[in-house]
Amino acid sequence: MKTMGTATGLAKIDGIDKEILRFLMEDAKKPILEIAKSIGISGAAIHQRLRKLEASGVIQGSKYVVNAKSLGYNTMAYIGVYLDKAMSNPAAVSALKNIPEVLECHYTTGNWSILIKVLCKDNEHLMKLLNQEIQQIKGVSRTETFISLDQQIDRQIGL
Repeated sequence: MKTMGTATGLAKIDGIDKEILRFLMEDAKKPILEIAKSIGISGAAIHQRLRKLEASGVIQGSKYVVNAKSLGYNTMAYIGVYLDKAMSNPAAVSALKNIPEVLECHYTTGNWSILIKVLCKDNEHLMKLLNQEIQQIKGVSRTETFISLDQQIDRQIGL
């Protein structure tokens, strides 16, 4: 990550930067001039600060969030993936990247080598995904699956 000139390598942001980020984290489509008016600085100053935050890596793009349930994806699961050896990690991750239902993939400490988050239409879809795709990846010795019944918290880090 690029830094904003600090000795620690972490980006340095001030109170105004935090206010701007809070507005945008709440509603990324909020007009810049509305944010500027609320904070009491010019729209040009907001734009300049946003460019600085992007250049430093504090802001990493923007995106629309699709409501997966509206498209029929109702089963969220977390799968602990056991690999036969650590050397299998890169190949397994590469194979997982090719499975569209895999939303996240993390190397972990503990029993699993990898923890993945998947989104499926239903339990039958999940079972097919496990049996025919994930467990067929070379190096995967077994998996442990946890189905999410309902997400209770969904947020970014607080500022």
